[in-house]
Amino acid sequence: MTANYHTHTKRCGHASGEDREYVEHAIMQGMKVLGFSDHCPWIFDDGYVSGTRMKPEEVDGYFTSLLDLKKEYEKDIRIYIGFESEYIPELMEAQDRLLAGYPLDYMILGQHFIQREPYGAYTGFPTADPDDLIKYVDLVIEGMDSGRYKYVAHPDLINFTGSPELYDEQLSRLCTYLKERNIPVEINLLGVREGRHYTSGRFLDIAKKCGCSAIIGCDAHTPDALSNSTNIEKCRKLAEAAGLPLVSTLKGLE
Repeated sequence: MTANYHTHTKRCGHASGEDREYVEHAIMQGMKVLGFSDHCPWIFDDGYVSGTRMKPEEVDGYFTSLLDLKKEYEKDIRIYIGFESEYIPELMEAQDRLLAGYPLDYMILGQHFIQREPYGAYTGFPTADPDDLIKYVDLVIEGMDSGRYKYVAHPDLINFTGSPELYDEQLSRLCTYLKERNIPVEINLLGVREGRHYTSGRFLDIAKKCGCSAIIGCDAHTPDALSNSTNIEKCRKLAEAAGLPLVSTLKGLE
């Protein structure tokens, strides 16, 4: 594994370790590219403060720290500075204003909610409601159509427990969309390592039928997630078993 674009920092409130440690573990693994994509802040008009993402006032420190590390380690690894974010249409303008002027390299789409916090349930919670599944896929496609995001983090995060036929139909709709735009599906190392419902073999079979490629995303919340060869190999074998070709770098971020 020579590149990872899904890396968090302790600023999100549920990761640990110093920024430098993530860089050093990536170098230890032999990576040539490391993209930081911590959970992007939102500006809530009612004053709500999320406990699962970076706070707006931490953005300065995030860029300052990573720009310093980018310069310090430029001979060892290429560092990109990004964010993982949901696509919530009514909040996008405020997020754009917050990030304006920063040297943002990229964003990835992680649709953890289909309504803004705190009104919507986490999409990883089980749901049998067909509307939740359809809305999830709609938002992911709409978000990717916006041109804001390089790829979709854990695309099968939606934990749908209803009709298997509807699940196959909707995730096929998503995978077909991604295939047509040459966007790889993410095999999420965190989900694989912890035995979560994602990344599932069922989803990868759908992705294979749609002709998709795949990329491994460490979804690193601890530095050692970047240097654990055993877990990286598990993800590689999942791709191999599903017959999905693996891509190592993202277009425009080689």
